[in-house]
Amino acid sequence: MDVSFFQEILTKISDRGRQILDLSFIGGGEQESIESLCQALTSSRGEAMGVALARNILDRYLSFEDSEKSTFFAFLARDLQPKSDNIFRAAKAYLDDPNSKTLELLTESVESPRQELLRRLNLAPGGTRALVRMRQDLLSQSKQIPNFSEIDRDFVHLFSSWFNRGFLVLARISWASPASILEKIIDYEAVHEIKGWDDLRRRLDPHDRRCFAFFHPALNDEPLIFVEVALDHEIPGSIHSLLETEGGPENAPIAPSVAIFYSISNCQEGLKGISFGNFLIKQVVEDLKKDIPSLRTFVTLSPAPGYKSWLYRALDSGQLSYFSDPQKELLEKLRHQGWSEAEQFQDALRPIITAGAAHYFLLAKDKTGKPLDPVARFHLGNGARLERIDWLGDTSEKGVRQALSIMVNYRYELRDIEGNHEAYVNQGTVAASKAVRSTLLAPEKSRSLVPAKE
Repeated sequence: MDVSFFQEILTKISDRGRQILDLSFIGGGEQESIESLCQALTSSRGEAMGVALARNILDRYLSFEDSEKSTFFAFLARDLQPKSDNIFRAAKAYLDDPNSKTLELLTESVESPRQELLRRLNLAPGGTRALVRMRQDLLSQSKQIPNFSEIDRDFVHLFSSWFNRGFLVLARISWASPASILEKIIDYEAVHEIKGWDDLRRRLDPHDRRCFAFFHPALNDEPLIFVEVALDHEIPGSIHSLLETEGGPENAPIAPSVAIFYSISNCQEGLKGISFGNFLIKQVVEDLKKDIPSLRTFVTLSPAPGYKSWLYRALDSGQLSYFSDPQKELLEKLRHQGWSEAEQFQDALRPIITAGAAHYFLLAKDKTGKPLDPVARFHLGNGARLERIDWLGDTSEKGVRQALSIMVNYRYELRDIEGNHEAYVNQGTVAASKAVRSTLLAPEKSRSLVPAKE
């Protein structure tokens, strides 16, 4: 992943181009606006000139305050749109004489000039990293930017190509990895906070833990996404028991049979919506099977970040009519008293909370017909099966606030992944185990479910 030699060449090209720029009218002084530099870049033909202009623009952008960035995005939205007259003429030419040349002209006319600008900005040393950061700024200002979705669509279109699986490198993170990368693993952990170096060392313990990350050559010291894995003999039902297990060879499972994916963290906000996780999990499963032949079961221990808010919305709107009045009263007590005060009701709450969770995962859908829960959409879309709902899976403040302690196991059965994926994508079908389906209390119990291969 060392691209320093390549970056050094690009920097020399850029510096040489800047020497030329300093003697030219275009981009020659600080008085030149970033808008005029962008216009010059899209019309430039020389490589050295283009690299130098791109570097100048990105350097200027990175020095901007938020208000200046907003002005820049407004320029992208206003001045870098496809020209309707050109599209009309090209479309008419194609309809009059449909051939490869007129089709090429039509394709060129409808492409957003922003895409060409972004491609040329990517020529600069560190250009990819800077553009990822630029999109992060764009996302943070989405409500203030006119035609935000059009600008963002251009970023996503290009990033989907630049960050496709063929360019990604899977690497195992260990205690011997560079300290700069280990620090980023601590910083980027988004599911279960890593509480310092000792905690990280435990999560990288080679006896019963693994950590894998995807890297990209253009961001060689920045992980894009990483997954933490525990090795054991049984499917866990609590994150606390998993994280608090002592490490060391004396506690390591002999010939572990279960691999548990207990944390998946996206590291680059500017790459939001660019899918890496499905490739990551499948690749890690294959690598683990080769490295540890005794592994037979691959599951997650996943949060349910939207469950609590959905449950009380559904209760207020009357969707949970199958709950008895005493059960609804318990839910109201939980809403008003809080978790610690409701510990005396936990045995009574368990069937209510788990039944509501079954409804949430199996039947509650968004406008597109997909499950409301984002984690569920991710794993089910990858072909996993909803295996088990874990009561008291996460009793931390965050776990209770988001999901009333519920966690979920999704199971990856290699023989079923493709079938589950196709059924989910084409029919919106949720693959679920018999145990989960039996938890559902709603009259719609048999709807939207796939019989599981137990």
